[in-house]
Amino acid sequence: MNIRDVVRGKTVVPDLPRPRLPGGVSARRYMIAEEPALRAAYEVCRRQTRRDPAEYALIRLTPAPLRPACWALWAAASAVDDLADDRLATVPERAARVDEWITALGDDLAAGRSADPVRHALVDTAGRWRLDLTVLRGALEVVRDDVAGRRFADWAAWRAWGRGTLVPWFDLTRDLFERAGAPVALRLDHQEDYERFIDGVRLTNDLTDLARDLALDGLFVPGEVLARHPGAEQDLLHRRWSDDVAALIAHLTATARRWTDQPGLTRGMHPGPATVLDTMAALLHAQLDAVDAAGPRLLRTVPRPGAAAGARILAPARLRAGLAWKLTPLTIPGPRPARPPGAAAARPVPRPRAAGFPEPPAHPTGIGPPRIPADRMPTHVAVIMDGNGRWATERGLPRSEGHRAGVRAVHETVYGALQIGLPWLTLYAFSTENWKREPEEIGHILSGLRDQLDADPYRDLDVRLRWSGRPGRLPTDLVDALRRREHATRTRGRLTLTLCVNYGGRDEIARAAASLARAARAGDIDPVLIEESDVAAHLPHPDLPDVDLLWRTSSEQRTSNFLPWQATYAELHFSDTLWPDIDRRDLWRVVTAYGERRRRHGAAP
Repeated sequence: MNIRDVVRGKTVVPDLPRPRLPGGVSARRYMIAEEPALRAAYEVCRRQTRRDPAEYALIRLTPAPLRPACWALWAAASAVDDLADDRLATVPERAARVDEWITALGDDLAAGRSADPVRHALVDTAGRWRLDLTVLRGALEVVRDDVAGRRFADWAAWRAWGRGTLVPWFDLTRDLFERAGAPVALRLDHQEDYERFIDGVRLTNDLTDLARDLALDGLFVPGEVLARHPGAEQDLLHRRWSDDVAALIAHLTATARRWTDQPGLTRGMHPGPATVLDTMAALLHAQLDAVDAAGPRLLRTVPRPGAAAGARILAPARLRAGLAWKLTPLTIPGPRPARPPGAAAARPVPRPRAAGFPEPPAHPTGIGPPRIPADRMPTHVAVIMDGNGRWATERGLPRSEGHRAGVRAVHETVYGALQIGLPWLTLYAFSTENWKREPEEIGHILSGLRDQLDADPYRDLDVRLRWSGRPGRLPTDLVDALRRREHATRTRGRLTLTLCVNYGGRDEIARAAASLARAARAGDIDPVLIEESDVAAHLPHPDLPDVDLLWRTSSEQRTSNFLPWQATYAELHFSDTLWPDIDRRDLWRVVTAYGERRRRHGAAP
């Protein structure tokens, strides 16, 4: 099996034999057939999870075969937090160590194994349960960025940050239950309750870890709340208990209780996951009681609820969970097949149109798409959307109006791609070189992109959205929006739309080379034997197919550092039309012209 670099791109893992087992199978019995190194890796994760008694108790409420995966997920989050919170290291050192861990995870996922036990278990979990770890990239990078300190003006900014750190882990756990045959179904009208519950989890964690955060000069409380309690901020930063601090803590614990009290959230849910969530809420309330009772000690130590309080909650929960899982046949995957050394990524096969998605809107003229034979249809079209600024200048308008007008051309191109059955479309939205433009124009481009992601114009269409590029320098809310859309559309497949934002082709190849160098230094690969397939497997999106047709608008005839690896054998098409004047008929003409070319890839005519 070819385990792809899923920290940076989507992983597609082949279906494995999945025996159905009753929920009573023990975790140790389930793992007994695994290789010793893998069993040892999961045991390390289990011991690490035991450092948090409440988390460990919650995992024990899940079916035994799911527990190793839960241990791996929790241990990974804990390992990164420990690196970020190391008081003996400087801020740059802590950030660098977190970054190294994230990069190493990407390399390990590409290799299919790791020398680090936590990452080894996480790699196995990703492959065994077919989990898409793309969503973790953002959560891990948020932890890295938090090392330098973070302040929030209001609850809205705090929520965006908090959900970015927790939602990916919650969603992966939900995916895990779904793979096992016990989906954590949420009614659409309860989505807001779910998000508010996660806010409550985040706030409870912040209150619990207040002493640790203050020791690192961190204070994760929104400015609008601190403003209502004058003096509390300075008292907290100097670790002084005062009436202002006491009032602030009482306000925050009351808020966290209100957010975690969502009794309707589990209504209609499978009794197993429902018991886990209900118990989690009860344990959170017990933790908040401990925070309230701590008083001045809250600024020096981590408060924990008493054993009696935990026992009162957990004893009946274990009975309910045990009965629920005993009556539930689970779908459990077997061991992952080994990845052959040097195995290359296979060219992805487009998925058929999924039922339940409507067709895109028709063209205003009513014209339909051309009939393009399958053997003349490109698999992957990449577009350099050029000419927005010139379009606006020619009309005496600000350049920002050109970018706004270009949005319509994007929609038209996506609709046209869906209508002719094009499986892969990649758009060059913002390059690493575009930072040389005026700040005002950059702001218009990035804010416009964020607004479109929030509007979600393809919500009803079978379009999977992916992002290629670096998060550095991009606004946090834009990065969060890109990752939310990636995760929300991950199961769609009629058209894969890749947005290249803060992307540079040379940078992409340099990152692949660095990844290979690390693998060679670790002894995982012989530098003499490195082939093209090895480089391709270490690219941020190794499953992105080679570009068949690269199209640039506005009469410029250069490729501008766009997909240099994937577009090596691409047919090139340059149009004089400025991007805002493009519609789907232009795409159809370009694709039709492509079908008339003879592609030889270096062979004799």
